[in-house]
Amino acid sequence: MTIAQERTLASKVRADFPILHQTVHDKPLVYLDNAATSQKPRAVLEALQHYYQTDNANVHRGVHTLSSRATDSYEGARDKVAAFVNAESREQIVYTRNASEAINLVAYSWGMNHLQAGDEVILTVMEHHSNLIPWQLVSQRTGAVLKFVELTDTQEFDLDHFKSLLSNKTKLVAVVHVSNTLGCINPVEEITRLAHQHGARVLIDACQSVPHMPIDVQAIDCDWLVGSGHKMCAPTGIGFLYGKLDLLRSMPPFLGGGEMIADVFLDHSTYADLPHKFEAGTPAIAEAIGLGAAVDYLTSIGMDKIHAYEQELTLYLFEQLNQIPEVQIYGPQPNATASNRAALVSFTTGAVHPHDLSTILDQAGIAIRAGHHCTQPLHRYINAQSTARASLYFYNTREEIDTFIASLKEAIEFFSGIFG
Repeated sequence: MTIAQERTLASKVRADFPILHQTVHDKPLVYLDNAATSQKPRAVLEALQHYYQTDNANVHRGVHTLSSRATDSYEGARDKVAAFVNAESREQIVYTRNASEAINLVAYSWGMNHLQAGDEVILTVMEHHSNLIPWQLVSQRTGAVLKFVELTDTQEFDLDHFKSLLSNKTKLVAVVHVSNTLGCINPVEEITRLAHQHGARVLIDACQSVPHMPIDVQAIDCDWLVGSGHKMCAPTGIGFLYGKLDLLRSMPPFLGGGEMIADVFLDHSTYADLPHKFEAGTPAIAEAIGLGAAVDYLTSIGMDKIHAYEQELTLYLFEQLNQIPEVQIYGPQPNATASNRAALVSFTTGAVHPHDLSTILDQAGIAIRAGHHCTQPLHRYINAQSTARASLYFYNTREEIDTFIASLKEAIEFFSGIFG
């Protein structure tokens, strides 16, 4: 994709996002906090409005017209998600409130019933808290042992260290696909292949990859994969779990209540088929329909085009940041094509606290993230109390990067004057 083409992509999509066309502190909004949550295109907003204005009814339980239309849209969105990640069947896609709930579902339904004292679970030091705390809880109750893959000198997944941790005690490998702090893209296909050689199951946290690149669960061959709607142009309150059919069928229900049942008696119950066995209660109907609309929108652009465009933006962002001596970047530098990392960067600027930097940039209309990004253990590992993070999406432009860089330099100069 040429520079002209990439600019054409950005110019084509920006009109689809009403929120981007506003001012903050009398400055045009430059939204660079996409790793936290993405903005929503008009197609998604209209899908939500259409449901509530024309089809608002509960799904599955009614035979009237509104319920039938709502059910068709709700289940149609499941088909779209299945196709989006190349699942073999729609029954492999379970709706959850978010990716955190999806990981907890696996932890409690599978982990609590399969892990025993002495079994080993391999994670990494870069895991988001959502893929760490559930396994801590499981290990405390089962006696399973948690082990952690460390980083290479370039702050990437250490494959050799991972290989050294694998053994016949390894029962699960749970790993992030793209680090939300380091930006590195982990070799999930190789990780899965090696884990399966030792009979271990594999869970992939794909929250930072599903919105940005083509994902093929069959090619990865993972046992579970989780995604979060709000990071991929969909509403908040909706996520999904992909799982292999045999595993999902063997796992007991996670939550009990309506919708996940077949028959209920006073002393026992039987459960619905997949995927409804894991979807207790009235679901997030509008949010799931919005997720389907987001998948349609992303598919219409093309995930390969989105990924290629973001690679170009990543190279440009690093080219500019590397010219600022005060900036310390965490995670690997992009290779020639930026195929080794995502379109985000965490950094510090010497004596300037990330929260102060974020506040100053906000006054210039620029939204970035500051803090530990739900990766406190990783920040301790890299010896940084907190970092600033700028994260891009396909609606961002080079001009916005230029604005960010100019304001960043001004902020550093301002604080340099204060701290001498």
